[in-house]
Amino acid sequence: MAHYLIGDIQGCDAPLGRLLERIAFSPSRDTLYVLGDLVNRGPASAAVLRRLSACGDSAHCLLGNHDLSLLAVAHGQRAQHRNDTMDDILAAPDRQAMLDWLRHRSMALHAQGILMVHGGVLPQWTLQQALQLAGEVEAVLRGPSLSGFLARMYGNQPDRWDDELAGADRLRVIVNALTRLRFCTPDGVMDLRASGGLHEAPAGLLPWFDVPGRRTAGVPIAFGHWSTLGLMQRPDLLSLDTGCVWGGCLTALRLGASGAHEAIQVPCEQAQAPGD
Repeated sequence: MAHYLIGDIQGCDAPLGRLLERIAFSPSRDTLYVLGDLVNRGPASAAVLRRLSACGDSAHCLLGNHDLSLLAVAHGQRAQHRNDTMDDILAAPDRQAMLDWLRHRSMALHAQGILMVHGGVLPQWTLQQALQLAGEVEAVLRGPSLSGFLARMYGNQPDRWDDELAGADRLRVIVNALTRLRFCTPDGVMDLRASGGLHEAPAGLLPWFDVPGRRTAGVPIAFGHWSTLGLMQRPDLLSLDTGCVWGGCLTALRLGASGAHEAIQVPCEQAQAPGD
């Protein structure tokens, strides 16, 4: 029995298939934890959703910003970007089944001793608070108010957490942190535009995981979303977006005892221009 973390797939089904063959994945024996951005920008988003949903409880998938974007487009709350590749899902006969499966995925997970998110965790949040707030968004995604939520989901304000936030503002901050966060100020004000590497932080900003006093410090966290970081393994930090859709690799990390994790990678033939 093996447990694997997998970084951003973004519609690259052929590399995903090769990766699963490489690790000899068996749904009856092994477990996948996919860190969000299952779809979009790659050539075969529908195939990715069909493959992962067919794994049943052996594939635990997080929602990333591109997955939420698909839901927003499907519900008429956002127009497609010129580089989006969602039409194979939107025009599919099993469109509704795929969308229903997607909106029942998680915003955050705590499994195998690791907090898993797509984007980041605000420095003010504890482990328990991050999971609780993720659950608030999950409840709306799975409920009857989905379309209204998607209509108000986008925007960069408010740009910081406050326990008194309510309604659309509260949910927007949670979504932005869990799916879009890279850099923030030392007191947790989010910058949702910068996307460079560790040494390209704009003045006054830090990678969210390097903020002094972060309340999840010491909690192992795995995330994707940040392809310019590449594969990064620290004792309590695992970054797994290795830019498959931008011509990089798709990465799986086989979890081992005492942090002895094994990285397995396959190349991706996709070669889009870098972006979010």
